[in-house]
Amino acid sequence: MVQTLQKVLENMLDRLYKIVTIYLPSLLAAVILFLGAYLLATAARWLLYRIFKGPAIDRFLRQSGLAFVLDPSGRLRATRLVAETVYWCLLLTGFLLGLTVFDSNITSHIIESLVFLMPKLVIAGLILLGGTWLGQYLGRSMLVWAVNEGIPGPRRLSLVVRIVVIFVAVVVAADQLDFARSVFLAAFIILVGGGVLTASLAIGLSGIGWRRLLEARKTAEAGEGERSLWNHL
Repeated sequence: MVQTLQKVLENMLDRLYKIVTIYLPSLLAAVILFLGAYLLATAARWLLYRIFKGPAIDRFLRQSGLAFVLDPSGRLRATRLVAETVYWCLLLTGFLLGLTVFDSNITSHIIESLVFLMPKLVIAGLILLGGTWLGQYLGRSMLVWAVNEGIPGPRRLSLVVRIVVIFVAVVVAADQLDFARSVFLAAFIILVGGGVLTASLAIGLSGIGWRRLLEARKTAEAGEGERSLWNHL
């Protein structure tokens, strides 16, 4: 019994020793690489905050409205945007370099997946950003137009336009990432079909109402014309 227990403990210690001798140097190297990337990213961010101003980019962000899309308070500046982008890119690079040290099938698969996924993530993020900006612009335009035309519920119409545009952007971004493509496509078709049906019913009912209004107005004008003629005679 004692010999069996001793043999089990020896086997466990051997496996632990092999794991430590194989993975500990790689882990230490990965930690050193990540710390180096963190220090480099911190230094680059500090330097960009000091030397980079970007007034032209600030002007473009304010005039286009992207500053309010990225930051609702509108206090976003090009210095912060560029510095934080460089900071996180350097951190991600250090993380990937740290994973390459292990040289295993799992880490190689993770790195390959991230490398192929990053361009899609960037494109999907730009699509969402553009959709959000376009939704706010069209929603504001709808609000102004509805108020000027005296249409009831202008804020609701503006909100509907904004939601529809953002939802279309989400559908396109999901298609770019190959994420739940059929689900978003079915939801988009249902939404568009429901919108078309609602618009058709609204146009039909409003057409009947406008027709009755025009007929009543023509009848009233004809009656006034006849009265004015007899009054004159």
